[in-house]
Amino acid sequence: MRVERLHSWRVSTTQALDIQRSLATQVSRSGEVRSLRCIAGVDISVKKEAGTATGAVVVLKYPELGVVETKTVGGKLDFPYIPGLLSFRESPLILAACEELTAVPDLILVDGQGIAHPRRMGLASHLGLFLDTPTIGCAKSLLCGQHEVPGEAPGSYTEIVDRGEVIGAALRTKLGVKPVYISIGHKINLESAIYWVLKCCRGYRLPEPSRLAHLAAGGNLRPGRDTPPLIFTMG
Repeated sequence: MRVERLHSWRVSTTQALDIQRSLATQVSRSGEVRSLRCIAGVDISVKKEAGTATGAVVVLKYPELGVVETKTVGGKLDFPYIPGLLSFRESPLILAACEELTAVPDLILVDGQGIAHPRRMGLASHLGLFLDTPTIGCAKSLLCGQHEVPGEAPGSYTEIVDRGEVIGAALRTKLGVKPVYISIGHKINLESAIYWVLKCCRGYRLPEPSRLAHLAAGGNLRPGRDTPPLIFTMG
């Protein structure tokens, strides 16, 4: 998979902030994914004591959601842990894993924020620009903004608002569990982002691409046990 080279990852905190502000103006908040053949999830697993991590990408065939390809890349973390700047810490390994893909996804779900970020430039948006691919932020926690509690039924959601701007949605994906936080990453609108996240849910809080990427990053993905079989049809 092709990866753009928009800037160096070896930057200072001040430079990182400037890069986020600049790239935020390039994020596309519109678009719909009309024909989805392959969807990917990306995630990272960090070993804090060692200062290393593993970035993972899992590509699934849609709508079966059987695994087509999995890539993982391990390495050292060169950027410190700073809330709001996690994309500078996590992106290099995730992009290295994506670069090894032979199956190119039409859409990528990212375990992190998109524009639901103080500078509207979270991990999902950053990756979307580097990969020039529609991305959705599907985070397990809220970074900024406020929202009402969504209804209990799966599919219920409420808007996340920050400084008068709608930046995402708190989406209930499963009865009796906390919502996930959906935001535009790049090249997709919020309505379409919510739609595709729900279409990829299979009885868990996290949509299947995100769930499997999390398992893969931790070295715990067991083909045939954690994943549905990939069924090919003729015609």
